[in-house]
Amino acid sequence: MKKSLLVLLVIVVGVYLFFNSETHKFEKIADNVFVMHGPLEEPNPENKGFMNNPGVIVGKNGVIIIDPGSSYQIGKMVLDKVKAITDKPIFAVFNTHIHGDHWLGNQAIVEQYPAVKIYAHKDMIKQAKEGEGERWVALMNTLTEGATDGTIATFPTDATTNLQIIKIDSETFKMHHDITGAAHTNTDLMVEHIPSKTLFLGDNGFIHRQSRFDNTSDMHGNIKALEYAINLNLTHYIPGHGPTGDANHAIKPYLDYLLIIQDEVEKGYKEDLADYEIKPIALKKLAAYRDWNGFDSQFGRHINKMLLEVEALDD
Repeated sequence: MKKSLLVLLVIVVGVYLFFNSETHKFEKIADNVFVMHGPLEEPNPENKGFMNNPGVIVGKNGVIIIDPGSSYQIGKMVLDKVKAITDKPIFAVFNTHIHGDHWLGNQAIVEQYPAVKIYAHKDMIKQAKEGEGERWVALMNTLTEGATDGTIATFPTDATTNLQIIKIDSETFKMHHDITGAAHTNTDLMVEHIPSKTLFLGDNGFIHRQSRFDNTSDMHGNIKALEYAINLNLTHYIPGHGPTGDANHAIKPYLDYLLIIQDEVEKGYKEDLADYEIKPIALKKLAAYRDWNGFDSQFGRHINKMLLEVEALDD
């Protein structure tokens, strides 16, 4: 019994220290725009599943949150950290895509603000309700060994359309999606905060961390989405994972990575090479990315995914 109580105490203290750490706080990037940059690792017991970049815009009377995180617990932590910035209520939330590490924190927001509007791509809402929400709840709980227990998939309420202008309180936002069909997923929404010239990229953008491309993604589409984002000529770009910056720092490194993969795979395809033959050739040009989190586990998959896309485009 004493051992069990000690283990429980260690867990409770660990959770308290994690969520109250000064490491996790909102950083000001513009007059009324803040970002909390999450860890770059995969969800695990140590990071409690926190890994994305929640954003906050403080309006005249209320707050708008972008991607409140991966669980009920993370959502509560985000709310607590917002209170360090302002005591204004939450007016609205945007969810950038279907992957649960970005939106399962909705539950905590709705618990405190039941009338809050949550905006997302219509297909994100559809997929979440048709099973992806429950799948992500279970996955996060497994990966964190129970740290996200009690999370309930809480769905967005309002579907967005491409280039839609949404005014919330004193703030104006522009929606960007369905630019090329699928990109990181087939549910991607990039949210532009017009007054500060800021774009929340969702997981179309990564820095210092490698992405996963699942069966709803399209690497060619992701390239086009990032080129589109650069052409918006904005001041601040917030990737789904990794540090915020201008286009040269927050978009171009990942875009260049994808373009190198595309170029080497296309050349290999013309020479009738298999993915494992293309891999060492491409690797020579990607030394700058070897220290990105997840590079070793994802690089080969990226070559394979790109090759399948190149083959499909040639049919």
